[in-house]
Amino acid sequence: MRIVIVLDTAHVNGGQAKVAIDSALALRARGHAPLIFAAFGPVDPRLAASGIPVHCLGQSELARDANFAAAVLRGLHNGAAARALGALLAAQPRGESVVHVHGWAKALSSAIGPPIAAAGLPVLYTMHEYFLLCPNGGFFNYRTNAHCPLDPLSGACLTTMCDTRSWAHKGWRTARFAIAKHVHRLPETMRDIAYFHPYQRAVIARHLAPGTRLHEIPNPVEVEDLGPKPDPAAGAFAYLGRLAVEKGVFLFAEAARRAGIAPVFVGDGPAGAEIAARYPEARLLGWKDPAGVRAALRAARVMVFPSLWHEGQPLSVLEALACGTPVLAGDGNAGRESIIDGETGLLFRQGDPDDLAAKLRLLADDSLVARLSRAAHARYWAAPLTLERHAARLEAVYAGLLAGEGAGAGAATRAAAAR
Repeated sequence: MRIVIVLDTAHVNGGQAKVAIDSALALRARGHAPLIFAAFGPVDPRLAASGIPVHCLGQSELARDANFAAAVLRGLHNGAAARALGALLAAQPRGESVVHVHGWAKALSSAIGPPIAAAGLPVLYTMHEYFLLCPNGGFFNYRTNAHCPLDPLSGACLTTMCDTRSWAHKGWRTARFAIAKHVHRLPETMRDIAYFHPYQRAVIARHLAPGTRLHEIPNPVEVEDLGPKPDPAAGAFAYLGRLAVEKGVFLFAEAARRAGIAPVFVGDGPAGAEIAARYPEARLLGWKDPAGVRAALRAARVMVFPSLWHEGQPLSVLEALACGTPVLAGDGNAGRESIIDGETGLLFRQGDPDDLAAKLRLLADDSLVARLSRAAHARYWAAPLTLERHAARLEAVYAGLLAGEGAGAGAATRAAAAR
């Protein structure tokens, strides 16, 4: 099969791009012919080494464009991207070519919708975030730090300040969403959606265009099996990720104080300085490279995942379980989908510092942590989310789309995921 993989960037600058590029490499190794279409570089050298063509426009990420006015307009309609993608898709052979969209909001814009629709090729869209269905991409109010129940573009949506920056930025994002929906008709074009787990499906279901087919395809996890932990109760209660309010970092710091423990934060971000000032007992270890992240997860007694927003598929949770580290997650974020409460980790009431503190105190029991650790490692490695398995699931969905069996392929993929 020929797979045109569409995303903003041709190099790994986050989880979205990593999944797209890694899947391209895996599909190439399995004998398929993927190609990358992206707005900006640099180009990952592994792509050329594997013989994967890259069509990179040489543009810049919107947030890094020195020409602010041009970036504002390009974010609404990237005409150059639309023309280039249309020409590329017109050259693809029918009956064996599939389009797979991983991202558009950082550079390509929703202008990719019309050329994809015009090409008439089967198309799959991976729901890494929620910009296809929500103006701010999160179904989350960043001012109240709570899930947003409002209908996008409703009167309540338009008059509620939910953006992290300003009313002007909210207005631009709202205009971009309206153009994507009503001018470029991107949601109508993306009728086959790859989602990660049932929690995410529940978040997006009522916002999808009629006739949309859903395919459960978890992301791959890059982690090594180090075996069960020799000393699972050693180490600290640790958080891994970006230090930002919506990630629940202050919730964790406050609950840890109430529980009488010193929290550890692995990562960096805008909330780092405030955490250090308000919670001097906290240990902030900064960013780590991939090997350092795995070492930190392996060394932790428990990984705490307190995120206040929905999340997509939090890979750090899966990496922790693979390392034999139990996870303590909020019951109102996607982290809950990866753990079995009481078996591989614990759940606490979303956003509740007292309940989180109570669960932290429970996890002071060494025997409980040891039991959860053994189960976490065994459960994960019984059905690991390898890149090879991810590529095989993609193959099944692509084949179904080419055969005109979108709904059937989705059901088959959901069944495979359940196994």
